[in-house]
Amino acid sequence: MKLLRVGTAGTERPALLDSEGVLRDLSGVVPDVDGALLADDVALGRVRAAAESGELPALDATGLRIGPPLARIGKIVCIGLNYHDHARETGAEPPAEPVVFFKAADTVVGPYDTVLVPRRSVKTDWEVELAVVIGRTARYLESAQDGLAHVAGYAVAHDVSEREFQIERGGTWDKGKNCETFNPLGPWLVTADELADPQNLSLRLWVNGELKQDGTTAEQIFPVGEVVRYVSQFMTLYPGDVINTGTPAGVAMGEPEPKPYLRAGDVVELEIEGLGRQRQEFKDA
Repeated sequence: MKLLRVGTAGTERPALLDSEGVLRDLSGVVPDVDGALLADDVALGRVRAAAESGELPALDATGLRIGPPLARIGKIVCIGLNYHDHARETGAEPPAEPVVFFKAADTVVGPYDTVLVPRRSVKTDWEVELAVVIGRTARYLESAQDGLAHVAGYAVAHDVSEREFQIERGGTWDKGKNCETFNPLGPWLVTADELADPQNLSLRLWVNGELKQDGTTAEQIFPVGEVVRYVSQFMTLYPGDVINTGTPAGVAMGEPEPKPYLRAGDVVELEIEGLGRQRQEFKDA
């Protein structure tokens, strides 16, 4: 299923994109798309049955905002330097273990919402990423296969980053990762049963129409199942938690000087095979 949430920010309602590409209203079946839904097999069964019945009300998509596809996100765990080609372009050694950091849930916005360039920013960068949404409580998992079994679905994430804040201002990466609007998510949450192989997905990103990133999840150093297993050794993952699994080569930081960091007026578009497409205009905070 392709689950999503539509409406103005803060008042989104649940919806579904059916096999014919028609937007359908789910608000009569479930209250929202969140961790509680993803952990409830009975409720998910009702959604599937409603989708298959063809009786869900159609929504007029004209002018209708698409919000983040997941409400009440618990935490966003991020994996850094998780693509062989991205490590090479930044001159970093591939890590022996996953690099883990966090983004706050309040960085999440819709896939077409405006992204704000922080005040005093000089190095705002782009990163297309595969987001993994947890559907079952995960603690101390024993295998990558167990990791995949705890995934409810997948989405496109844009891990916007301010590199000076992240790297040159001391401390952890968090200052460059948690600026307002720095995690557009969606448009859809695609349930795991629709994705045959998360390690065989193409990822692309364009800036002002120019292709910058053109990668594949086959380049991941630590694949999705292993990432979930690994993270579960250090923290409990709950339904509705999100893991951003890293970005392929092609970021501004990896380009020759002068590096083309983002400025107000730039437009970024990104997509992952089978998971939909995003578009954001950048403006000054």
